[in-house]
Amino acid sequence: MSRSLTSPLRWPAAALLVVVAAVHVPLVPDHLEEAPYVGVLFLALAVVSVVLAALLVTRDTRLVWAASGLVTLLALLAFVASRTAGLPELGDDVGNWTEPLGFPAVAAEAAVSIIAARTLRRSPQAVHRRG
Repeated sequence: MSRSLTSPLRWPAAALLVVVAAVHVPLVPDHLEEAPYVGVLFLALAVVSVVLAALLVTRDTRLVWAASGLVTLLALLAFVASRTAGLPELGDDVGNWTEPLGFPAVAAEAAVSIIAARTLRRSPQAVHRRG
C-alpha cells in the first residue's frame, strides 16, 4: 500500500497547482476559437492541476508528486516553445514574454516543479511498507 510522505510542502504545492488552474481557465474560450487544441490543453491542464492539488493534500505519495512535477514542467516547456519556436496557429505568441497571465503561470509552474523535485529527492526510500 502506498503511504503518504506527509511532506510539509504539500499544502503550498497544492495552492500553486490551484493557481496554475485558475490562470489557464480564463484563456480557454479565446484559445478554443484561435487554436482549438491549445484551448483543450489549457482546459485539461486546469482539470489535472485541481485533481493533483486534491491528491497532494489527501494522498501525498511519490506518484502524485512525480505527476505534479511532470505536468508543471511540461506546461513550462510548452510556454517556452510558444514564445520561441512558436506553436501551430499561435505564431503571434513568439517573443511575447510579457503576457500578463504568463507571469503567475510560469511562477506557479516553476515552483511546483522545483518543490516536487525537492520532495522526491528527499524521499528516495520506497513508500511501500507494511502497516
